[in-house]
Amino acid sequence: MKIAIDAMGGDHAPKEIILGTNKALTELPSLEVLIYGDKEKITPLLTPNSRAQVIHTDEVILGTDEPVRAVRRKKSASMVMMAQAVADGEAAACVSAGNTGALMAAGLFVVGRIEGIHRPALAPTLPTIDGRGFVMLDLGANVDAKPEHLLQYAMMGSIYAEKVRGIANPRVGLLNIGTEEKKGNDLTKEAFQLLSKQEGLHFVGNVESRDLLNGVADVVVTDGFTGNMVLKTIEGTALSVFSMLKSALTSSLKAKLGAGLLKNELYSLKDKMDYTEYGGAGLFGLKAPVIKAHGSSNANAFYNALKQAHTMAEANVPSKIAEAASLMSSTDQ
Repeated sequence: MKIAIDAMGGDHAPKEIILGTNKALTELPSLEVLIYGDKEKITPLLTPNSRAQVIHTDEVILGTDEPVRAVRRKKSASMVMMAQAVADGEAAACVSAGNTGALMAAGLFVVGRIEGIHRPALAPTLPTIDGRGFVMLDLGANVDAKPEHLLQYAMMGSIYAEKVRGIANPRVGLLNIGTEEKKGNDLTKEAFQLLSKQEGLHFVGNVESRDLLNGVADVVVTDGFTGNMVLKTIEGTALSVFSMLKSALTSSLKAKLGAGLLKNELYSLKDKMDYTEYGGAGLFGLKAPVIKAHGSSNANAFYNALKQAHTMAEANVPSKIAEAASLMSSTDQ
């Protein structure tokens, strides 16, 4: 299983990217990697391994670059070369912690969209209190959506939850302002009807954002505008809570002593709510797995994203999505 890697994307590239790759090569015996980036910076960090090949390039897509223009003009950028390797059949999947918009553009224009899929969706797995996690899409690949797009998101998320996360008959929820069938705007009302009628989909109805972390569904679908705001709210709330907790536990000697006694439990809680433990955000609806690792990924976060790409490619998720999209198209006609 050969996977292409953009070693120069992300806040801590290439060090954390390569350290995460080293771990993946150790723990996944079937993994081979094509690493794109500055060879002089990468080689000293890379554990010598016959299953790793470094392809040198000096060009990098920066976080400040305009995504589509950068992908079209910087043909030798590590991210674009990584995507091209997938398009040319040299790799089965690709992973980058770089510019999100550029990766989406590279996925769409270089790797290519599955026939029948209207719009690819960005889909991370987010944490829940019980540790089970849930897949949420779309979280920003498309600002607007139509009801049929949400139906396809549900189909893609359900396939991923079953084939990669091992959840039998995953529960699919539609994000809304209330659980009643008639709640919401025109988009959610129409999407509700489509999801209710779709055979083979375990649709559990509308779900509210306050219940997401309680594990109300295994797959949650919404438009990219709403989804991105929900993601940022969850991130911001988690950071604020841990910041307040840290402040409270260091406010006095008594608090510090209590924190010392609870140290292991607090670290366990932090790990439980860290969504990078589930991997990166998959760009669903493309001809091959394209994974966006978090921009601030450390070695462990990138390892999880790489393992996710490996599992998606091994489970042949894009082919299963293509089959389902074809079946939906024939049903509509």
